[in-house]
Amino acid sequence: MSTYRIATIPGDGIGVDVTAEAVQVVDAVLPGVEWTEFDWSCEQYLRTGAMMPADGVERLAGFDAILLGAVGFPGVPDHISLWGLLIPLRRAFSQYVNLRPVRLLPGTESALRDRTAEDLDILIVRENSEGEYSELGGIHNPGRPEEVVLQESVFTRTGCERIIRYAFERARERDGRLCSATKSNGLIHSMPYWDSVFERIAAEYPDVETRQMHVDALAAEIVLHPDRLDVIVGSNLFGDILSDLAAAVTGGLGLAPSGNINPHRDAPSMFEAVHGSAPDIAGQGIANPVAQILAAAMMVEQLGERAAAAAIDRAVCEVLAEGSVRTPDLGGTATTTELGLTIAKRAAELVGS
Repeated sequence: MSTYRIATIPGDGIGVDVTAEAVQVVDAVLPGVEWTEFDWSCEQYLRTGAMMPADGVERLAGFDAILLGAVGFPGVPDHISLWGLLIPLRRAFSQYVNLRPVRLLPGTESALRDRTAEDLDILIVRENSEGEYSELGGIHNPGRPEEVVLQESVFTRTGCERIIRYAFERARERDGRLCSATKSNGLIHSMPYWDSVFERIAAEYPDVETRQMHVDALAAEIVLHPDRLDVIVGSNLFGDILSDLAAAVTGGLGLAPSGNINPHRDAPSMFEAVHGSAPDIAGQGIANPVAQILAAAMMVEQLGERAAAAAIDRAVCEVLAEGSVRTPDLGGTATTTELGLTIAKRAAELVGS
């Protein structure tokens, strides 16, 4: 079995709590992982004025993967945590795919009436390096009555082609259905361009069934007819919003993992739960670690250890299905540590069987 060097950035709030559980689960199936923890967080920002040191990218470059907790802390604006840590790492390491699988896990209930696991299993492929999340723009005449704010979007041919082609490949691996999120009736430059790239690449995949839906109609489709959806590809903003909606209807953000993927594997990919830092419950031992554990499973699979990743995923499903060990958000009384330890023990049994 290979030895891996993995960086952890527990971050803020419950990110610290759930990352500790994810680490012990990985250790249960991949003994010998070399972990290095970095205390980069909003709390560090308040102390030093920076989320991470100036050489942060260089310090992480040599790792095989990064496991991120969550960032966000009272008194630190959200754009500081996003642009001070997450976006610089995503772009420096060419993590242009944000992969967000959303599904109804065993033993959990959907917010949608009478929906089953077969209805709720969607893979959202979000563009992660450009789009609406751009630094281009600014404030003209700040503080004056004629104040003007400009925020520009960036859609490049390279960026659109590579994320859409990646989504087609994933759709081909699954049920062969791909839906593109657009808004070409309102955004007259960026979205018609996105649509044209999607249509051109679709011609290369005649075996994949395609749809294009305006993002507002697609949001309604996730709620009303999720069974009609398999893989969704969207821009940075659309993918972000749709994945949170999908996670909410499949049981909540506490169950939803994500990966910031470098498909070329020439730099580390970074894995995290979709949920935020939830500082109001941090350190109380009640945070649900499942999303972070499933993010760790995605990380293990990206490292090529598919059997170990499958053991983690199966352990989560079995423990949740049994229902005796659940955190309060799932209707139980177990602590974060109790649920994490139960999953770790089950994963170790499965990988050894």
